[in-house]
Amino acid sequence: MKFRCERDVLADAVTSAGRAATNRTGTLPVLAGVRMEVTGDELVVIGTDLELTIRLTVDVGGERDGAVVVPARLVADIIRALPAGAAEVELGEEELAISAGRSQFSVRPLALDDYPAQAEPSADAVTLSADVMRDALRQVVRAASSDDARAVLTGVLLAAEEDGLRMVATDSYRLAVRDLPESSVLGSGQRVLIPARALAELQRVLDGDDELTVRLGEREVVFEAGSTRLTTRLIEGDFPNYRNLLPSSHPNVLTVDKGGMLEAIRRVKILAQDSTPVRLTVGGDTVQLTALTQDVGNAAEEIDASYDGTKMTVAFNPDYLSAGIDAIDSEEITLSTMDPMKPAVIRGAGVEDYLYLLMPVRVP
Repeated sequence: MKFRCERDVLADAVTSAGRAATNRTGTLPVLAGVRMEVTGDELVVIGTDLELTIRLTVDVGGERDGAVVVPARLVADIIRALPAGAAEVELGEEELAISAGRSQFSVRPLALDDYPAQAEPSADAVTLSADVMRDALRQVVRAASSDDARAVLTGVLLAAEEDGLRMVATDSYRLAVRDLPESSVLGSGQRVLIPARALAELQRVLDGDDELTVRLGEREVVFEAGSTRLTTRLIEGDFPNYRNLLPSSHPNVLTVDKGGMLEAIRRVKILAQDSTPVRLTVGGDTVQLTALTQDVGNAAEEIDASYDGTKMTVAFNPDYLSAGIDAIDSEEITLSTMDPMKPAVIRGAGVEDYLYLLMPVRVP
């Protein structure tokens, strides 16, 4: 195997595929690597941990066909460290040589024969708008759990609705729901659970692409955008009945500037140490944010707002609160609640296709 490729293009491909590789103990050592195969002037780079697979196709100047598996992180670091310009990669009998300018490296390959075979997707293809999907993923994936102890909460639910597709994620402290009208991937009444980790990677992949192709199988789903293919296994299990969490009414509604609220939270949470919540006192034409950490100090800030409801103080985890507000595209956000102990719903003012539900924190 021998080829030439621009350093930055090659580095991006190896880094992207390498995010699916794993260094977890107890797995095949070869899964810590990426598989590189040259055929003509085409290079295919693959990384997988058997749950998630990322495959990229890159145009190169091919001189000799061949395949190799090399340590993902090490080779990505080497390529990024090369001087700018074209890099040359050549497989010898025992080592892979990587060079550019006066820089030369050699790396011992991993066992090519041990690398898992990759099957071509066979399910029917459905095409969606990449821009719409990227925006939806940005809003929803952030609410999924990273705790593998409850596997179903580490996924994002895709459910067929009468008017399109609904995406839902929760970590039991917060819930994100995004509706995609007139978007259809599933059959009537169908629901699937896709790992949030895979969808976070898909978010990166979708940058700049106009269309996303989705192939849904019985146990896996394949996403294709541009020169990248991402394959992930579906999560088995029953997603919580999130509809019961959505309040039927919320008589207390705060409307506030998104940017001003985020800035106020950022400043006040400097004093919100050791999981200290940020308190919001609402009433009249302002909202006051306060944080108090025992034996450290306190912070307070008041910003303009409009409020319709009963005067109250409600407290939230500041990171979860700012994450929900940040997900909103509108210049103004609404925070609606029934009382300080019930979940609050954050939306963009006048926007109905996305909501972020957040549990309050009990404070004295």
